[in-house]
Amino acid sequence: MNSAPRKLVVVLAGLYLLLVALFSSLALLLWLDMSQQERLAVLALLENRYGLAVFVILVSWVVLGLIVQAIYKAYVQAPLGLREDALVILNANPERRLEARGVPEIRLLAQTINALADQRDALKKDVEEKIREARASVEEEKNRLAALMSELAQSVVVCNLDGRILLYNNRARLQFKAMGDPAASAGALIGLGRSIFSVLDRNLIFHALDNLQHRLSRGGGELVSNFVTTTRAGQLIRVQMAPVLSTPAGGTDPEGDRAITGYVLVLENITRSVETESRRDQMLQALTEGSRASLANIRAAVENLLDYPDMDTAQRDRFLGVIAEEVRRLSTRLDQTVTEYADSLKTRWPLEEMLGADLIAAAQRRIESRLGILTKVEDVDSSLWVKVDSFSLIQGLTYLAARLKDEFDIREVRFRLERSGRLAHLDMVWSGTPIAVETLHTWELEPMNLGGETTPLTLRDVTDRHGGEIWYQLDKASHRAFFRLLVPVAVPQEVLSAAALMRGESRPEYYDFDLFRQTEETRELDDRLLSQLTYTAFDTETTGLQPSAGDEIIQIGAVRIVNGRLLRTEAFDQLINPQRPLAPESAAIHGITEAMLRDQPTIEQVLPAFYEFCEDTVLVAHNAAFDMRFLQLKEEATGVRFRQPVLDTLLLSAVIHPNQESHKLEAIAERLGVNIIGRHTALGDAIVTGEVFLKMIPLLAGMGIRTLREAREASERTYYARIQY
Repeated sequence: MNSAPRKLVVVLAGLYLLLVALFSSLALLLWLDMSQQERLAVLALLENRYGLAVFVILVSWVVLGLIVQAIYKAYVQAPLGLREDALVILNANPERRLEARGVPEIRLLAQTINALADQRDALKKDVEEKIREARASVEEEKNRLAALMSELAQSVVVCNLDGRILLYNNRARLQFKAMGDPAASAGALIGLGRSIFSVLDRNLIFHALDNLQHRLSRGGGELVSNFVTTTRAGQLIRVQMAPVLSTPAGGTDPEGDRAITGYVLVLENITRSVETESRRDQMLQALTEGSRASLANIRAAVENLLDYPDMDTAQRDRFLGVIAEEVRRLSTRLDQTVTEYADSLKTRWPLEEMLGADLIAAAQRRIESRLGILTKVEDVDSSLWVKVDSFSLIQGLTYLAARLKDEFDIREVRFRLERSGRLAHLDMVWSGTPIAVETLHTWELEPMNLGGETTPLTLRDVTDRHGGEIWYQLDKASHRAFFRLLVPVAVPQEVLSAAALMRGESRPEYYDFDLFRQTEETRELDDRLLSQLTYTAFDTETTGLQPSAGDEIIQIGAVRIVNGRLLRTEAFDQLINPQRPLAPESAAIHGITEAMLRDQPTIEQVLPAFYEFCEDTVLVAHNAAFDMRFLQLKEEATGVRFRQPVLDTLLLSAVIHPNQESHKLEAIAERLGVNIIGRHTALGDAIVTGEVFLKMIPLLAGMGIRTLREAREASERTYYARIQY
């Protein structure tokens, strides 16, 4: 029961009790004041009239109750409803106006509120016009940047430190779509508010950020990090990461302390170029190695012919036959090379140039933080540049340190790095128990599993990527042992100062979008503000209204809400084959026929894609208990469990407007000024639900309901929360 009707019942009960007490007191006083004869006369008078007296009293109470109820509706409930409508005008739908109904005083109040609303709208429009004029130049710059981003031939993604995507261009959207799983095409891999870690390895990103932070704190080195990774489909992606730096406090010193607030990723699919280069190398390999023996035979035959010009004809013919046979073999080998060289060698792994000292420092940080092993540096050439895949190489060094710690109780390792011709010697040195050569061979072939992280890579794979090798060596004179890795040397790069980069000399900085203000909070979702959360508004269409009786989902529609905006372009809309007949009455509502569903995927195929679409978001639905019951019943069959929080616009409407008669989606949309398009289609209803929910957030804030926890607790106290399916 709502609080307002409860108050009416309490008032009536109190009034009745008061009347009973007054009349009882009056009757008692009169009875005590009467003489014995008067009392007998009164009893005789009432002897046959008790029923009439009770009837008159009950009728009087009913009439009194109706009068009180009418007064309550006119002077209590009507103002409460007026207040709810006024809050809608204030916080959600400024175009709405109050109906002048009820007693004259309430009608006058409604007219006054409407006049104030008109005046407020006029002032608001005037202010908006002035703001629009003031922001015209800023919008022009933003449009230029947006146009530049959309037309870039490279894929660009901007993220905050939590990996949430804040900006991306169309090229990135198309590239990520091509990188995705075709079976899950209904969902999107990229979108505002999504995590970049669903596409790129989290450890790779953090490793690159760690390198950038180290260079920034050191005050030198190029503030760009490069790495290469593979996608789920096996494609090679070269990623260039550039930091977005905070503005110094006060903004007066461009070279003051600045922190990394996010990063820009420029992605390039290098699969084809690597394959082309690899094929070229393979052809060269096939020609050189395969032709060596034939050329040697031809050379020997020619030398014999030249050295012995007087040899007999039979022997000369035999040497000429050798030449002809080897030439034929060379020709055949050339033809085979052209057609078969692609399968003869492995693809070369792209390597990036890096300062050797930075590589050692990154390895030290990872080993000390992950393993608790003390690390030191000795004999490191500070000017030496190496060409490496830093992520996998540091993984390999950490793996070796972990095996030394676990199996030989080594507590300290040291690093050396020096040039040796075109290669560099990277040594990991320790004192203590020597190991057998066979031990290293065993470690080389095992997957590098470390601290719960599993990877299919082996130490041998890492050395093969670098075209080098690794061996174990014992220094008996110093009683120390070391692993030596050979890595290729790179040409030294020109070092740019961090201060120059901060001044914007290397690339322009744009401050218009203010993308880095909101980041992922460390506290639980329940304690976060509703305005800070990312949502997925969704709806389902079904074969009927009884999920527990075998009805099935035939359509799921969803749309994302990020940073207070409903993103219609980031939507999920999928028909589903229910594998059972449709109820005629349900088909009449949503217009979906069995013919439309015949060739569609089943719920077991669609739910994983929908889960990926709404992962890490709060679900929003109208009458969510109905939709969630369908999803719950499919948990065992699909293995997909929706554990994220859920908000219901039906329950929230009952919280915001307890004095309104209807909480249907159409009625709520009409109250809040939301246009209904595509009603009774899953995506259409999801869009309406999302827009209604956005209108509700300021109304809830006006009631002191600001966090997800407060919204859920308020919803659970409503009458509609008791509905079960």
